[in-house]
Amino acid sequence: MLEVISQQDLPTVLLIDDDMVSREVMATMLTMSGYAVHTAAGGAAALELLAGQECKPAVILMDAQMPGLSGLPLMKQLRASSRARIYVISASGTPEEIVSAADGFLLKPFPPEALTRLIAEQEAQMHPPAAPGLDPEETVVNPEILAQLREMMPGTALRQIFEAILSDLECRTAALEIAIAKQDWAEARRIGHAVKGGSAMAGAVQLARLGAAIESGVLEVPVNQPDNSILILSDLRAAAQNLQRMLEVEFKA
Repeated sequence: MLEVISQQDLPTVLLIDDDMVSREVMATMLTMSGYAVHTAAGGAAALELLAGQECKPAVILMDAQMPGLSGLPLMKQLRASSRARIYVISASGTPEEIVSAADGFLLKPFPPEALTRLIAEQEAQMHPPAAPGLDPEETVVNPEILAQLREMMPGTALRQIFEAILSDLECRTAALEIAIAKQDWAEARRIGHAVKGGSAMAGAVQLARLGAAIESGVLEVPVNQPDNSILILSDLRAAAQNLQRMLEVEFKA
């Protein structure tokens, strides 16, 4: 469920590593991938850099084992000096207490996309897609699109289109329940895309929005977040009922 991070969105990085070769190789690779990178040869140098206010990173990469100020004491001072996320980097085993205290861990050598993926995963956990919910004031069908369709075809044909959408939605909702039970999020996204596409063409605003939310990954909440699948399925059925009521009003027999 990860969104692509553009180069404009890449955070500034402070890289702390006492090994000059490792530091320069990592800094060069990250810079070539679009990151703005500051480097420090150790913990004391990093704190001095932060104190100067010239370096304001969003991410700090710190080697797990360095001479002098390192490990948990360094991490504590970094958190006091910056609001950046701290990711521990190491070429070997790292004490569990250091990994647990950090915001993330990367095993050296790592490609730049590994850092990008780690950032994206944490963004998704911190800002999961909002549960849809139905607004009672929300438009069921876009009146402009409905008017355009009325000009293009007789009422009986137009009603058949909306009835076909409702029939298809019933099948897709049942398929979505199965996908949720299996945690098949790729299939859930596919179903959401299909619901969004057909509904949007006919101007069914509520259904199109719900389909877009499902396609975006709203069902794939992190394990520490409440499951909102029951709410989303309920919203789909409520939106279908709203569309059915619209048909009864707009296309009286």
